Amino acid sequence: MPLISQIYLFPIKSCSGCRVDSADLETRGFAGDRRYMLVDERGLFLSQRNHPRMALIRVKLTDGGYAVSSAGHATWRLPVATGSGDTRRVTVWRDEVDATVANAETNRWFSSVLGMPCQLVYMNNPHGRSVKSGYGRETDDLSFADGAPVLLISTESLDALNHRLDEPVEMLRFRPNLVVQAGAAFAEDSWRRIATGTASFDVEWPCTRCAVPTIDPATGEKDAGGEPLRTLNAFRKTAAGTTFGQNLIPRRLGRVRVGDSIEIVESQGL
Repeated sequence: MPLISQIYLFPIKSCSGCRVDSADLETRGFAGDRRYMLVDERGLFLSQRNHPRMALIRVKLTDGGYAVSSAGHATWRLPVATGSGDTRRVTVWRDEVDATVANAETNRWFSSVLGMPCQLVYMNNPHGRSVKSGYGRETDDLSFADGAPVLLISTESLDALNHRLDEPVEMLRFRPNLVVQAGAAFAEDSWRRIATGTASFDVEWPCTRCAVPTIDPATGEKDAGGEPLRTLNAFRKTAAGTTFGQNLIPRRLGRVRVGDSIEIVESQGL
């Protein structure tokens, strides 16, 4: 039976992740995942796509919040949530949402790290955003994540990719929330509904990959040859784009733990 082997949270969109033993599922994804985001002076979200150095902003869980660090800068402390502060309209892809702005000292820290004026914002809006158009239900909720609340990838799928690469890559390049042992490469592509721990999900659509996996999370540098996307394009390209992993939408809220078995409630064609 498939099982959960790793769980990751990404508290600040496009910055490093935190590996955890368990996570609580909320309507917009796991608690603490992509609730913070960096924006430029226009309020437009910042991403590793254009700012690869964001990969080098390390985020670690601490009692009551996060410790954020980057080489050459003192460690900065963040609360789990920013409950008060100025509100501004920010843009993430095609969505505009109200978000709470962090204090001036925090914004100076991030601006210094990235070498450009920016602000850290927090999603206090109880309604969040809608999931990617054409998927899910009208009432489905979303954090600052790109299009879906949760991303799942199997270890076997990564093994199948690495078998084709001259230099293997680590799972964190693909920034999943749930890493699973599925029993076979790309088995997750056939799943439609799953349950694990006390939570359940609809497996909605394959994740089409952008350039972020070409950035080494350890160095913040892009691969000159465009790997691993170049190799993925050779055997995972579809009409929608090159896919790797599956986007999930929460259906039953609860807790998920490393080691939890996964029940395949519904598979494609059943």
